Amino acid sequence: MKPTLKHLWIKVILITCFASFGAFAQSKHTFKLADSVFLLDNKPFQIISGEMHYPRIPREAWRDRMKMAKAMGLNTIGTYVFWNVHEPQKDHFDFSGNNDITEFVRIAKEEGLWVLLRPSPYVCAEWEFGGYPYWLQNIKGLQVRSKEAQYLKEYKEYITEIGKRLAPLQVNHGGNILMVQVENEYGSYGNDKEYLKINEQLFKDAGFDGVLSTCDPVPALEGGHLAGLLPGVNGIDNPDQIRALINKYNKGKGPYFVPEWYPAWFDWWGTKHHEVDPKTYANKLDTALKGGISINMYMFHGGTTRGFMNGANYNDSTAYEPQISSYDYDAPLDEAGNATPKFMLFREVIKRNLPANQVLSEVPAAKPAAALPAIKFTKSTDIFSLIGKPKLSEQPLTFEALNQPYGFVLYSSTIKGGRKGVIKINELRDYGLVYINKKLVGVLDRRLYQDSLAVNLPAGNVQLDILVENLGRINFGPYLLKNNKGITKNVTFNGKEIKSWKMYPLPFDQTNAQKIQAKVNSPSAAALKSASFNLTKVADTYLDMRQWGKGLVWVNGHNLGKYWGIGPQQTIYLPAEWLKKGKNEIVVFELLKPKQNTLTSLDKPILNELKSK
Repeated sequence: MKPTLKHLWIKVILITCFASFGAFAQSKHTFKLADSVFLLDNKPFQIISGEMHYPRIPREAWRDRMKMAKAMGLNTIGTYVFWNVHEPQKDHFDFSGNNDITEFVRIAKEEGLWVLLRPSPYVCAEWEFGGYPYWLQNIKGLQVRSKEAQYLKEYKEYITEIGKRLAPLQVNHGGNILMVQVENEYGSYGNDKEYLKINEQLFKDAGFDGVLSTCDPVPALEGGHLAGLLPGVNGIDNPDQIRALINKYNKGKGPYFVPEWYPAWFDWWGTKHHEVDPKTYANKLDTALKGGISINMYMFHGGTTRGFMNGANYNDSTAYEPQISSYDYDAPLDEAGNATPKFMLFREVIKRNLPANQVLSEVPAAKPAAALPAIKFTKSTDIFSLIGKPKLSEQPLTFEALNQPYGFVLYSSTIKGGRKGVIKINELRDYGLVYINKKLVGVLDRRLYQDSLAVNLPAGNVQLDILVENLGRINFGPYLLKNNKGITKNVTFNGKEIKSWKMYPLPFDQTNAQKIQAKVNSPSAAALKSASFNLTKVADTYLDMRQWGKGLVWVNGHNLGKYWGIGPQQTIYLPAEWLKKGKNEIVVFELLKPKQNTLTSLDKPILNELKSK
């Protein structure tokens, strides 16, 4: 039979498919553990990795950041997988846009990078609730990081969804995921080996059938290690110490791996920006690599914790410490993705420790940055014009009871006036603006152990409003399930409980500048403001918030994160990828200085300026 055009096309397609399959099959690798080293395709392989997190980097910039990783000499990148990003509401999964972890891993492969995957349901990471979705707290009796049945059920459903997407990308299936971490620093939380064994099985059932590992800091290795999995030790770089510790927990052998080697540290509101001497840490890196140690530096590139995803630290001996939006971390690659002096020093160290025939790519030039023209806000709507239909209750309801993950709730009640007294909010979580008849009379801040305010009420019935902000759920320590937000107990006046409340949810999960219609130039309460600005070219910029008080910023629909005058962060990074030529929209929610109407910007960040707490 004479072949038709259709038959010829089918033949071409079949040949292409077989060729692709052949290439895919040939791209399969082996990755194994020897007594002292990793073996990639049966040859010794030293992991030189850097951590960076896909939600903290604009999707449009993932590839550029990976090119920078290659240029510094990294052969691998590490990333957590964030449960609350992927299942924000129970049984509603999201792997789109900046949440497309599968594409992140695939781009890494295209850029010649291996991946260390860390999909534990708990990640810490200075991330809201340590990565757990808020709704777990609404399941009565559920206990995270335990054998409790409801937790294991939700955990299994989550890890199964992750496995569907990422297990096929393991190195033993032709992908670039070298190793998968089970749980995360569990020894700092507990020591239940049966629970860890359940974790291992859940990972295997989800398709993670390659090399599995654990990671713990030195004091927690005993509790966090599970026999049969490679133990990683965090936070140290002395080769002899690393070998001795891993030998102790791994039957006298390696490989020797530091899953989190810290070239600096993170920041929280009201404290100094953390920085370390880059030369000192370059020497530490040199010692580790010369000693044959494999490492994953945490962080290589921190990026930005945008929206409401910042976590907080808290324990019985320290105050509540919510983390800032910048996750610059004093990392080798700065918040905007540019090489720092630390980057260049680390690059030279890595070059000295590479095989003689291996050449690093050139370091890409720094991204251009520019200040924008001053922005004037002409539209402003105060908080009392934003509220919709309330939810009613005798006692104030938490965010969780309102099925609201993040943002703000306005609590409103009516009390008898004509008297002096003290308003007390029992267990405020975490920041409250107190209004009497829509006039701000004070602010209460959990960080400072503030819960009471002396007031002089005017005569007649008085409208009491309390605007409460969730500053971020605790991400580390024993209080992972004491993370309810809002007014979590009650409100009293002179010791007597105030009842009959209206709750107005203000999640600010999205904003629409078109809805801010009222032209209020001098609002007296917290206000949502909008403006537009035009650009002839785009570049990175840093919004200068030093003249503002406290709030959030959105540009072109992207929530850029939080600002707060106390510092240390005084600017908000606005990536060029989220700007456009022509008209751009900006929205600011300002809590403390609602009359502020001008916003300027800079061509560099301010991350180390503290003001009064």
